[in-house]
Amino acid sequence: MPKQKSNSGASKRFKLTASGKIRRKHAFHNHILTKKSKQRKKRLKKYAIVFEGDEPRIKAMLNK
Repeated sequence: MPKQKSNSGASKRFKLTASGKIRRKHAFHNHILTKKSKQRKKRLKKYAIVFEGDEPRIKAMLNK
């Protein structure tokens, strides 16, 4: 039987932590940054943890 393919879009966007949680980047940190405050841009740089309810779907896309 052939190997399962992971969703390539999901594999670029999400990474698994050592504890098994999924981390993601924040939105709104790509362009039009001049009107956003320094504090807001600083917060958007950091990674966020995916909501528990969405974890099963994302893990299925990542084949984990």
